Amino acid sequence: MGEHQLFLSLGGNLGNKSEIFVSAIRYIETQIGRLVKVSSIYESRSWGFHSRYLFWNQVIQIETRLSPEEILEESRIIEDHFGRKRKPGKYLSRKMDLDILFYDDLVLESAALTIPHPLIALRKFILKPLSEIAPEYFHPVLKENISQIQDKCKDSSLVTMVEPSE
Repeated sequence: MGEHQLFLSLGGNLGNKSEIFVSAIRYIETQIGRLVKVSSIYESRSWGFHSRYLFWNQVIQIETRLSPEEILEESRIIEDHFGRKRKPGKYLSRKMDLDILFYDDLVLESAALTIPHPLIALRKFILKPLSEIAPEYFHPVLKENISQIQDKCKDSSLVTMVEPSE
């Protein structure tokens, strides 16, 4: 089985975010696959619920040999490592949230997993980092590239790049 192109989003708004994001990427590299591209980190208010803590979001591109189901399982293990609590149908503050955005040009809908992620086109905090590393990536359902989708996005929330602290 060959390598698959995977785009993952990382998000979190609790704890020492810079340490958590570095640590999460290390886990991803050891458990999921080889890092190809990493976006800048972007900051925005919570989406879908209220939190006084700002979220950080980042998108990474990975080459992996894992199946989508194996990636989902590894992602949950990584989230659990950072103390992720889940409540069905509710968004909560968290240290780390991993979402599978794309897996090659696969279109998949199962009880556990939908690929591409169904909310990509609605979320500026995903589109901004995604368009930084893959503006020409073609969305297999919407039949447009990420730049075109971002141009049409109606999300008006403020999403700003986090300046590296070094």
